[in-house]
Amino acid sequence: MKFETLAIHAGQEPDPNNGAVMTPVYFTSTYMQDGVGKPRQGYEYSRTLNPTRKALQDCLAALEGGNFGLTFSSGLAATDTILRLLNSEDHALAGNDVYGGTFRLFDKVLRRFNLDFTFADTTDPESVADALTPSTRLVWLETPTNPFLRITDIRAVAEIVHAHENKPLLVVDNTFATPYLQRPLELGADIVVHSMTKYLGGHSDVVGGAVIVKDKELADKLYFLQNAVGAVPGPMDCFLVLRGIKTLPLRMERHYENATAIVDFLASHPKVEKVIYPFHASHPQQKVAMRQMKNGGGMISFIIKGGREAAIRVVEATKIFALAESLGGVESLIEVPAAMTHLSVAGSQLEVDPALIRLSVGLEHQEDLIEDIKQALEKA
Repeated sequence: MKFETLAIHAGQEPDPNNGAVMTPVYFTSTYMQDGVGKPRQGYEYSRTLNPTRKALQDCLAALEGGNFGLTFSSGLAATDTILRLLNSEDHALAGNDVYGGTFRLFDKVLRRFNLDFTFADTTDPESVADALTPSTRLVWLETPTNPFLRITDIRAVAEIVHAHENKPLLVVDNTFATPYLQRPLELGADIVVHSMTKYLGGHSDVVGGAVIVKDKELADKLYFLQNAVGAVPGPMDCFLVLRGIKTLPLRMERHYENATAIVDFLASHPKVEKVIYPFHASHPQQKVAMRQMKNGGGMISFIIKGGREAAIRVVEATKIFALAESLGGVESLIEVPAAMTHLSVAGSQLEVDPALIRLSVGLEHQEDLIEDIKQALEKA
């Protein structure tokens, strides 16, 4: 089936008891067994598995071209579970432009457990090759990155990583692109991770994370950790993400249309120093982006002339764009990453320009959005 059909039907058969078309929300913590150690259809306790969660996990696996899906209580819970595949003294290589929460987890939490982290420019495959060590067990990519929207050639990096003597796992955070725009498993990744809070849910009303893989042995290790650690989503969260996914293709096209119009406006505005958007001609990795993504998505970053104070004046002046963290919802959001989502990277090699503004472009009418940014820029 094509993506649009999978988004509506994958993993979601009509309920066998009554024919309900929509997946029920199974509010239960435990399940009656047919005998000692004889659970029905594998269900025994909802931390281990819940029918609503299974439908979502199967749907996500189909959308990403994987065989196994797992969901978690947040994107960071998914990230943390993946890192539990490593042992003390293992090395993980990550991009030098990642979500602030990912950096905080790696640098401020997991280093205490004697894991070693290096941050490199993954847009240059040779930089990845140079940063690999004899103890490297995992390589973590974001593409597009957050917040500089840098693009990594997944296939090129996968070839380098898998040629390494340790065969490190290649993980791609696909939150910004979604499986509608980009399918990392088909480009050589071993694991795909999502914050379902963002585009998959799409309505800013749920927090969740997801992991998708092809390999059964790897999936079994992750399922064990999912159950053992227990950072799983509730059934209502799973239902909300399932509902959001049904309109994902339509939403991603509208996000792109609106973003393209706003990029054109910003690129010609005298108060804008630089526009950053994967499909814009000025982007240094535009060709890679156009090769591995369906469209440029709904995220835009730009650097305002006038520095930090000018950026703050702009984001506090918008009326339709809400000043808020997160992204990927139907409504448009605006923020200053250096002071908000990426505050945790201050003073590190990942420090963000304080004049950089990040837009999550929603589904409102593009003329209203442009007019809102225009009046805000006048106050820069």
